Amino acid sequence: MEGGEIEGGSSVYLIAGLGNPGLEYEGTRHYFGFDVVSCFAEKHQLFFERERKLKGKIAKGRSERKDFLLLKPSTYMNESGGSVAATICYYKVPLSQVIVVVDDVAIPFGEFRIRAQGSSGGHNGLKSVEAHLGSSLFPRLRIGVGRDFREDLADYVLGRFTAEEKKMIPEILEKAVRSIEIWMEQGINRAMEFLSKE
Repeated sequence: MEGGEIEGGSSVYLIAGLGNPGLEYEGTRHYFGFDVVSCFAEKHQLFFERERKLKGKIAKGRSERKDFLLLKPSTYMNESGGSVAATICYYKVPLSQVIVVVDDVAIPFGEFRIRAQGSSGGHNGLKSVEAHLGSSLFPRLRIGVGRDFREDLADYVLGRFTAEEKKMIPEILEKAVRSIEIWMEQGINRAMEFLSKE
């Protein structure tokens, strides 16, 4: 489906995947948020276009009578809040209809946490979004990438997935995308129930 014009306002949802832009970061743990929105776009046959004024790439679509925007900020993870805030402001998206998708080292690989609001948990991308919005009252989907304590944290999140992890990624992305669709269609509690199932 092609994404037509979206007027914005109370009927539109924003799905913002956070990551570090650039080919050198593709396939790394800190790219997982981008991977989710790319998978979402592929499922709905959408294409991203660069929006310089929003400091990111945007795709527009519609699912189950819900208009939605997919966003991949063009700035680095710790500066991604400017792009998210600009998109929210430009399209007048209510904060309750914004979901930010990030990787999380505090969660085991392949597990999920979806919440209606909360703290950044030390995640630099979420910190940046909260700082630019002046609020933490927006949903967030955290995807576990685990943690190897033998390795420096920065090196770990910028490192690539293992061969075994790579085999599981398609299923993880599919589940993440479906949970976001359920969030839009049925609300956060239903999405939580979906992700809690084995």
